[in-house]
Amino acid sequence: MDGPKTTPEPSPKGSDSSTAGATERTDSPNSPAPTGNPTDKSMVPRSRPILFFSLAILGGIADLWSKSFIFNWRGLPREKDIWWIVDGYFGIETAVNIGAVFGLGAGKGTIFAAFSIIAAIAICVWLFWFKAAASLWLTTALGLVTGGIIGNLYDRLGLWWVDEPGYFLEWQSGVRDWILFQIPGVPFLDPWPNFNIADSLLVIGAGMLLYQSFFPGNLADSDEKAALGSDKKESESNSQKA
Repeated sequence: MDGPKTTPEPSPKGSDSSTAGATERTDSPNSPAPTGNPTDKSMVPRSRPILFFSLAILGGIADLWSKSFIFNWRGLPREKDIWWIVDGYFGIETAVNIGAVFGLGAGKGTIFAAFSIIAAIAICVWLFWFKAAASLWLTTALGLVTGGIIGNLYDRLGLWWVDEPGYFLEWQSGVRDWILFQIPGVPFLDPWPNFNIADSLLVIGAGMLLYQSFFPGNLADSDEKAALGSDKKESESNSQKA
């Protein structure tokens, strides 16, 4: 004799839809996105690529526009005297740097350009493949650095140089500078080598990276708190919708 047969009870109506609603993720500007690393399921906020590329592109545009404006206004180096904003301390003077920092490595513009391209690629890989973009601090710092790279790389590639009288051949891989700062009588600051907005972005970004190297815990904690706060708000929003 066969035993009693049992039949599975039908699930309550609408249970599938409620389960789907509980597991479905609602996209938002700050919701996480895959990092691109197939071996790691860690996520980074969707807003980080927007922040990074905005800083990089706007920084590069600001640098290139300022160079073009100043050189059109003040002319090539030594064509006009210094235009002082704070007499004797801060002013505008056009210059072309054919080297790197403090003019070192003069004539090696092609090498500097190649290094800049490699650095820009490495930054993108670090941020979005190895998920460094999970850190708001790192994303901001490297966005500023990339903006500086874009501005100076344009000059290193000779895209501003023209074959006209007054444009020396060695300037073809040189970087246009126009900000003059000096403190009379102070070593190394009398004067400080001319620089530009791209150099400023590079220094600020490098300073932020240096700060993180000394105080990594503080920044990690703040990033974690921000992520937890974002997750809490999203879960509350989902529960209210349910």
